[in-house]
Amino acid sequence: MDILSDVLEILFRSLFSAAALFIITKIMGYRQISQLSFYDYIIGISIGSISAVMATDLETDIWKTLVPMIVYGVLSIILSWITTKSIRCRRFITGTSVVLIEDGEILEDSLKKVKYDLNDLLGDCRNAGYFDIADIEYAVMEHNGKISFLPYPNRRPATPEDLNLTPQKEGLCVNLILDGQIMKEHLKAVGKEEKWLEKQIAQSKAKTIDDILLATYDCNDTFTVYLRNRDMKPIQVLD
Repeated sequence: MDILSDVLEILFRSLFSAAALFIITKIMGYRQISQLSFYDYIIGISIGSISAVMATDLETDIWKTLVPMIVYGVLSIILSWITTKSIRCRRFITGTSVVLIEDGEILEDSLKKVKYDLNDLLGDCRNAGYFDIADIEYAVMEHNGKISFLPYPNRRPATPEDLNLTPQKEGLCVNLILDGQIMKEHLKAVGKEEKWLEKQIAQSKAKTIDDILLATYDCNDTFTVYLRNRDMKPIQVLD
């Protein structure tokens, strides 16, 4: 029975710690994931370690581990607020951008400053689509560790403006059907009714709405249907 009670307590603690971690992360914001800075990394590790202790250490009171998790979460929110109000604090806490390549020249001192290996730089160049480093005019390491590249004007892909073209506006596609379910709020947002949707479905090759994996509608009044059958190509129906 002791083993069973311990298992049940660990299960409860795990669920509780996961719920607490989820709530604290939501409060801290998605910046923790999308723009992980140095202090975000430290706080994230600390909260994760405390959460693991909360789930497995049966001798520790669950509330004694919840409090430091909240403290770290509040600390992250305070630091985020400070960095938005003070440029000096922002530079100190999150760091500043560092130029790694300037006018086509690799700055070795900058690589040493950020402790960044040349092979890593070449790998990031290839990941960004630059297999010849001579194509790059500037490369900047942002405060979150990501590299931004600026190629020479004659090495960058041509744009419609370079070719004196005026492409048609695309805008965002709205999902009207998702996995066989009608997204009624999205349908209302584009000013359409279900009768209109049924008409569009009838013009496609879908027999029923369950046959549709995804259906989108864009600003050019194009209704596109993606059927569940992988052999079927997307079907476009003009409104």
